[in-house]
Amino acid sequence: MSYMALYRKFRPGEFGDVKGQEHIVTTLKNQIKAERIGHAYLFCGTRGTGKTTIAKIFAKAVNCEHPVDGNPCKECAACRSIAAGTSMNVIEIDAASNNGVDNIREIRDEVAYSPTEGRYKVYIIDEVHMLSIGAFNALLKTLEEPPSYVIFILATTEAHKIPVTILSRCQRYDFRRIAADTITARLEELTQAEGVAAEEKALRYIAKAADGSMRDALSLLDQCIAFYLNEELTYDHVLDVLGAVDTEVYSELLRRTLKQDLTGIMEQIEELVQKGRELGQFVTDFTWYLRNLLLLKSSDHMEDVLDVSTENLLKLQEEAQMIETDTLMRYIRIFSELGGQIRYASQKRVQVEVAFIKLCKPAMEVNPDGLLDRIRALEKQMEEGIAIAAAPVREPVYGAETEAKKQEAPPVAPKALPEDVQDVVKNWYQVVNRLHPLLRTYLKDARLKALGDNRLGIVAPTATGEDFLKDPAHLEEIRTVIQKSTGKEMELVIASMDNDPHLDVGAIDMEQLIHMEIEIED
Repeated sequence: MSYMALYRKFRPGEFGDVKGQEHIVTTLKNQIKAERIGHAYLFCGTRGTGKTTIAKIFAKAVNCEHPVDGNPCKECAACRSIAAGTSMNVIEIDAASNNGVDNIREIRDEVAYSPTEGRYKVYIIDEVHMLSIGAFNALLKTLEEPPSYVIFILATTEAHKIPVTILSRCQRYDFRRIAADTITARLEELTQAEGVAAEEKALRYIAKAADGSMRDALSLLDQCIAFYLNEELTYDHVLDVLGAVDTEVYSELLRRTLKQDLTGIMEQIEELVQKGRELGQFVTDFTWYLRNLLLLKSSDHMEDVLDVSTENLLKLQEEAQMIETDTLMRYIRIFSELGGQIRYASQKRVQVEVAFIKLCKPAMEVNPDGLLDRIRALEKQMEEGIAIAAAPVREPVYGAETEAKKQEAPPVAPKALPEDVQDVVKNWYQVVNRLHPLLRTYLKDARLKALGDNRLGIVAPTATGEDFLKDPAHLEEIRTVIQKSTGKEMELVIASMDNDPHLDVGAIDMEQLIHMEIEIED
């Protein structure tokens, strides 16, 4: 006997075998037991959720000679002929290839004849959304008032494409995606029935990859068993067959991204490519991994929602503390965009590498959500004393200067007068624009105070800003630029909003400098 695929071999034969659609099964069984059978049904839902299977079971049940609690007996002549596909009372039509007006007219002509055996003629029209407008119109009258012995079951994955006039004439049943736990339990039953040893972790991954479709799960299981025939089906075997990546790889990639270890990331991508992993699936799974992290950061009670092992949950919780929410949102945005592009990309590896470079180098991005990461990177460099913060002060150049002039000692400048201080305050933007970029960042939101004599107060918004501005090299650069502008030596007094010794002197708002009077401390 020729081999039969698992999804055909283990197709449910009665309502009790159907998994994950209890709300529909219960309703249909009650209708059969109460003999309140409708004339038209619309089964909607994603692929592999049991639409056609339940339609066939329903067709057997309504024609069964000895139904048991709404289920077909599977023993009578009607049940056996329907199961074998030889019954004249159950007509299956694929609307994808029979979508014209003539095809529907044939149905309309056939329904005039009563069934030769059994009680009902059942028309199962699959992918009904593929019918043409003319075909739908031809179906309308028959669908509204069919003979008492005719039942229409329309199945579709895209209910929004069906005309309202058709929808209003049908009882609609929405099939849900089947939960991963339900699929896993079913796969365990089938592997035991087939005598195949399989790890629970391997079956769970297949269930997750099936994305709510029992048929897809059985097809993937069939593929994995065939590849490792007469061997135990392990988690690693499933990853090999499906071209998928272990969760630990996502964790390692995320940690290297947070460390901006581009070399390590590129080596890991090279390893994935050499192992033959499918990069499109990798992008989808990594986006899902980031989604799990975001859920953990968004609420304290998401552990039950996430379908991960205890070991992986501990890793996720640790990583959730390592990354900011806005950074995580940026990562998800970049990989979501990549997921839509990589399907049609000729160079998938290049696309993935560019995406990781974007994650590690926020400066490459012009999107607003990249600005916070760029600021954090600068702050981290300053905290760690990296060269940017401790770089030697570059003297501003105001015209051509010879090397000899640069090496000359600057002349001693006279002390500034209160009028000079006021002039610096009024022209503060011109002074700031001549400073190092990092100094400009910290002085952008600073407040100014003219403290009398030759003193200028600079009040930073934070204690971190105060410490940064008090650095001798930074103070010297500010003094140098002021001296170049005024020709006068000025004393700088640095403070912060929380630690200002001159509270009685009003601060000057940077946004209104040009039009404000300056208060001088006597």
